[in-house]
Amino acid sequence: MESPRAPRISDSDTTARAAAVIAGWVPVSLSEAAAGFAREVVARAEPGTRARAKALLFAAGKLAVFGERVGLELDAGVLLHASVIERFILTGTDGVSPATRRTLRTNLRALARALERYPEPAPMRLARERSKAPYSDGEIAGYLALAAAQSTRSRRMRATALVCLGAGAGLIGGELRPLTGQDVVERSGGLLVLVGGRRARAVPVLERFHDPLRAAAAFAGGGYLLGGSARSVAT
Repeated sequence: MESPRAPRISDSDTTARAAAVIAGWVPVSLSEAAAGFAREVVARAEPGTRARAKALLFAAGKLAVFGERVGLELDAGVLLHASVIERFILTGTDGVSPATRRTLRTNLRALARALERYPEPAPMRLARERSKAPYSDGEIAGYLALAAAQSTRSRRMRATALVCLGAGAGLIGGELRPLTGQDVVERSGGLLVLVGGRRARAVPVLERFHDPLRAAAAFAGGGYLLGGSARSVAT
């Protein structure tokens, strides 16, 4: 025999219950003015559930107490301004946990958005591309073998440097062009590539690429790792 199913609560019933929570909210710790402000702004926001109504009432009540303490008018246009919310979060939430502070800020910002006469449209979702799978060990070995099979030593070293800098250090296009053999340095038992340009930084090289990149850097010396004669600096 099937057990009886609980009756489904309609959206209108849920909203009505949330409105009842708001109307009956009379906290003893708040002044009547502060409690009235909280009930008014939360009622205008029309929360869809009792739990959401209680959360917004709590946040609005805390903000109203802060407003009374610093002498601000208990008005939605004043207290729910972004600068006032930030001031409240930074100076008026002593004694609460970091998690509660974050929740208060989130709820007050949501309340402010709900009361805006002409709210800004929500940002559109943008398509997300899946990151490509990394090269397997066999593929890397194949690329290094292909580089080692080039017809001249110069080509072999440059092709090897390209594989090592790309797969071993994650460098791309404009970051590769200006690199010389002197930009590959030994530090603390590891190998680094000193990248210049706008995002100047020292990039560590994966250990399996140390030996071939050392050989390519020694071959290039003060010249370019990937060849060329005119310096092209990435900006």
